[in-house]
Amino acid sequence: MTLMRWAPWQELESMNRQLNHLFDDGRFDDGSTSVASERPSQWAPSVDIRETGDALLVQAELPGIDKKDVKVEVREGVLTVSGERHYKKDVKEENVHRIERAYGSFTRSFSLPRNINGDKIEAHMKDGVLEVRLPKRESAKPKAVEIH
Repeated sequence: MTLMRWAPWQELESMNRQLNHLFDDGRFDDGSTSVASERPSQWAPSVDIRETGDALLVQAELPGIDKKDVKVEVREGVLTVSGERHYKKDVKEENVHRIERAYGSFTRSFSLPRNINGDKIEAHMKDGVLEVRLPKRESAKPKAVEIH
């Protein structure tokens, strides 16, 4: 199993964004008011990372986001998933009672272990879940050793 470095500052930033969203009063910088979620903001999707014998699997919850609005990149040992959830303005504001989902752009980045084969990375999106499969190099896969 690969050890992942704990990033306490990243967790604090995420908590700060969530608190800012919770206490957002819907006011723009110019003093006008509107539905809070219409304003572009940063948010972070929930992500699970699992390891199998031959790959790392990264799953990100992206409900309501079209795959054309999501970008997956691997550069210099860092996996970055970014994109945007667009606010649908066709709903009349007088009918809106509550908006709790986050809208706007997001970015999540993860340091990858050196044993990942960058040429064979695959990404699929189904039912609002993005799955990125990061296969291990052959030398990193577990091998049974015969006892003589």
